[in-house]
Amino acid sequence: MNEIEVEVSVGEGVTPPVQPERVGAAVRHVLAAEGLAAAEISVALVGDEEIATLNQDYLQHEGPTDVISFALHEDGDPPLGDVYVGVDQAVRQAAEFGATPAEEVLRLAIHGTLHVLGYDHPIDAGRTESEMFARQEELLRAFLDGARE
Repeated sequence: MNEIEVEVSVGEGVTPPVQPERVGAAVRHVLAAEGLAAAEISVALVGDEEIATLNQDYLQHEGPTDVISFALHEDGDPPLGDVYVGVDQAVRQAAEFGATPAEEVLRLAIHGTLHVLGYDHPIDAGRTESEMFARQEELLRAFLDGARE
């Protein structure tokens, strides 16, 4: 793998509030900002039912969530991973964070990509003070600002 490959798919019955191409562009932005020349990331925009199944099967948590990511590469290999964004949950929580649904889907795609790249955060209240959260917000702002130019 000597290049950046990003694939975005939309689950059956899901109507994302942002074009899949924009999600792919946001992931590419993260990979470029992190200085990567090679990576393969897939992003699936899915509904509540599919993300709840993944959440139960892989994390043993009940119900839908906003994002789940899987890093599939070995240490030293170029990043390879899958990111699942729960679009319904993203839409529900967007207002809570003062974001548009489109912005929240982009935020979650960036968040999941950072997890694939090895970033992590506390699961408690310290999450929003973490280095990962700061990086996520910095990347999202830069991507959105660049899109307005």
